[in-house]
Amino acid sequence: MKKRLLFISMIIAIAGFLAGCGSSSSAADETKTITLGYFPNINHVPAMVAKSEGYYQDQFGEDVEIEYQTFADGSDFMTALKTGEIEGGLVGPGPAMNNYTTGTDVKIIGAGSTGGTVILAREGSGIETVEDIDGKTFITPRIGCTHDVQFETYMKEQGITSERIGGDMTHQTGKPATYEAMFADGKIDVAVAPEPWAAVLQQEANAEVIIPTSEISFGETLPASVLVSSGELVDENPEMVQQIVNAHKDATTFINENPEEAKTIAINDIKEVTGQELSKEVIDGAWENIDFTIEVDADVIQEFGDSSYDLDFLKEQPDFSDLIDTQFLD
Repeated sequence: MKKRLLFISMIIAIAGFLAGCGSSSSAADETKTITLGYFPNINHVPAMVAKSEGYYQDQFGEDVEIEYQTFADGSDFMTALKTGEIEGGLVGPGPAMNNYTTGTDVKIIGAGSTGGTVILAREGSGIETVEDIDGKTFITPRIGCTHDVQFETYMKEQGITSERIGGDMTHQTGKPATYEAMFADGKIDVAVAPEPWAAVLQQEANAEVIIPTSEISFGETLPASVLVSSGELVDENPEMVQQIVNAHKDATTFINENPEEAKTIAINDIKEVTGQELSKEVIDGAWENIDFTIEVDADVIQEFGDSSYDLDFLKEQPDFSDLIDTQFLD
């Protein structure tokens, strides 16, 4: 009987030990990771600054691991948001709006920057005026992206459209970091370029600015990047969303108060992501075309969406009244 009791006690002790090991492992697995996304261009400097200065880490504390993921275009970013690969980050308003209209659970919770889209012609292309672009080949990061809509809206107002909607302009897509090489090869005539790649084309490829930021449609009013998250996260964890916005606010304040330091951060981050080291002169030139702000103009977002519909990028007339949630900016 005593042997039986001793055996049972040993079993209980071993079970308790194993349970304790299981609890310890579970606790280790519960370390939370928050992932933010952004693009390696100047409109996304707030994310680079927040990363460099540790603003997200400050908001969430040392028990939370902060990771960053970069994207070449808005489609990949939105896929990552939809699948929960990222909690939020900076993306162009075009992809956010386009995905919203197809049922994606996305909320614009702040702006990142305005401006930064420039239309340039390749040296030797024969393009000197907007009218000369008709029948030429232009490139944008992606079909229906923010920069594409800005350009095609402007061109349609001049009576010039792409082959996609019955015109004569040929459209190609590609990463902005490759535009200089494509100009050199003569593969494209016109670049619809976000900064700093517009400044690169000007200074490194002798490209001619045909439509500056101040003239392109929505050039100085539309957010060139927006801070987004999912509606589910906004509803279920507003505290986390507020922390994301707070870190973004801190980064925006830093940029506006310390522009030279912010430029250095941008140069280093873009080199790390793309392998391309931009000169200080390029960054200075790009900076002149951009303003950094957290404020979102809902009316401009709607006007931009209406234009996307007019250009057949959207199948239905959009209603963005529920897309923007500015409660975290107060």
